[in-house]
Amino acid sequence: MSERRVYLDWNATAPPLPDVIDACNEAMREAWANPQSVHGDGRNARKYVEDARKSVGELLLRDPRDVIFTSGATEANNLALRSVFGAGREGKGVLVTSLTEHPSIVRVAEAIEREGLAEVVWLPVFANGTLDFSELEALLSPAHLQGAAKAPALVAISVVNHETGVIHPVSEVSKRARALGALVHFDATQAAGKIAFDPSLGDTVAIAAHKMRGPKGVGALAFRPGVRIEPVLRGGAQERGLRPGTVDPVLCAGFGVAARYAVSGPARYAAVAPRRDAFEKAVLEGVPRAFAPARETMRAPHVASLVLEGFAGPEIVAALDLEGVSVSSGSACSAGTSEPSAVIAAMIGKARAASAVRVSMGDITTEEELARAAATFLRVTRR
Repeated sequence: MSERRVYLDWNATAPPLPDVIDACNEAMREAWANPQSVHGDGRNARKYVEDARKSVGELLLRDPRDVIFTSGATEANNLALRSVFGAGREGKGVLVTSLTEHPSIVRVAEAIEREGLAEVVWLPVFANGTLDFSELEALLSPAHLQGAAKAPALVAISVVNHETGVIHPVSEVSKRARALGALVHFDATQAAGKIAFDPSLGDTVAIAAHKMRGPKGVGALAFRPGVRIEPVLRGGAQERGLRPGTVDPVLCAGFGVAARYAVSGPARYAAVAPRRDAFEKAVLEGVPRAFAPARETMRAPHVASLVLEGFAGPEIVAALDLEGVSVSSGSACSAGTSEPSAVIAAMIGKARAASAVRVSMGDITTEEELARAAATFLRVTRR
């Protein structure tokens, strides 16, 4: 019998919890009705949705009424940014973000700029993946805003970078931005359930269930009371009219279980850091010219971003796959392109980014699995 595969692509998606699978199966049998229907079957389905909303609210420190379900974090990020810079806003505002953000922020920011709805300011990125916030006050000052004193201003930032694991100083950024009347959006997709942070510091916060061992196809946008949310989609009155479309009680049932599990996640993930560090050390010492650009920064405990100079990242990924080790060479949302990781390219240049490999682990990843993975890295590169 062949050895079991080692799965080290948790940032792309996490294996669902057994309890999540059970909850979804139960809801599939018991809550198949439309939760918007007023009859008994609909009310029963609605209970699964609202129980999940309560659990997600507890995770994100929000009243359940200030949580809306989406298809995932990509939609939630779109909704957050488009709500601030939609048609009909007074004046041309400013959006401060970074090229190291997830594509669901970067691509939307580019579209907003093309449409003339805001000036987009891309924060400088250091070689270690941290961002330069030194000019934040100047960028958000009224003098910088065009057209009107009430022109919107937003800082959109990930709590944990999806490729490097770098933890951004969201508490400091939020305090500085709010002092100037700017809104702050947190993409907490890779942070929820993995590190301790205060989600209430974001005016809007996006998460996805499948990144924290829930089902795919459901996420959430939580927002501060009083923050104006404008629907991107038009249709029915579901989710307070902010996100039309029938909400799936089956996915929500799994999301609720995952959210409750994630509340205690930071303690479990803290134990992953020494395993990650040992794996990283073995690879860096065994592969000539290999380095980890974000290694000396404050990182989430479950991510190792490696640059194996002299090798093509996608080829290393393919070779490891044949040996039973699953990793990636960038964001899963950018898979299928021939371009290297945009995040690593922003840090150290496009040429070196072509050699990048992302290793992401979970709270159940074992030392033995990581030792096998490190040995496989060395065997593949030497071959």
